[in-house]
Amino acid sequence: MALTTLDPRTALVLIDLQNGIVGNPGLAPYPAAEVLERASQLADAFRGHGLPVVLVRVTAAADGSDAAPGRIDGGSHPRTWPEGWDVIADKLAGHPEDITVTKRNWGAFYGTDLDLRLRRRGITQIVLAGIATSIGVESSARAAHEHGYHVTLATDAMTDIDADTHRNSVERIFPRLGETGTTAEVVELLAKTRP
Repeated sequence: MALTTLDPRTALVLIDLQNGIVGNPGLAPYPAAEVLERASQLADAFRGHGLPVVLVRVTAAADGSDAAPGRIDGGSHPRTWPEGWDVIADKLAGHPEDITVTKRNWGAFYGTDLDLRLRRRGITQIVLAGIATSIGVESSARAAHEHGYHVTLATDAMTDIDADTHRNSVERIFPRLGETGTTAEVVELLAKTRP
């Protein structure tokens, strides 16, 4: 589906574009550098129109005490992380007007104040991008949809640990949660709908 509109109060929400994640060389279908470049273009456009940019980062206690407790078949993540792995990537950092949200789960809404911070600003729509498409981005898109936000997904400003899972989210899941488009399409629509 083509992008139709961006509400007057739309926010950009960028998921997990932080040192320990953008440093992964095995991302697909886009390398992290391309996603970071496109996310930066989106952020610059939103800032230029005075719209909020939300930088979501994931972190975890060194002892794993704040990890989700459920049993999984997929193995566990390491319980220790390198210093600085949860720091927002330099390409996006350094804008004091941006909102930073720290999460400890896949999605950006559960266990955070993201919804409160958006609602206090009158936000009715979010544009999502980041890493990984089928994990943090999809979880956040599902929650945003359930919270009643209009959701737009910049599909070339996200990537995954597997090209097939990225494609599944983009082709099968996202059309049920919102509208999809490219970074260029979002930036163009933003320019058309703003004075």
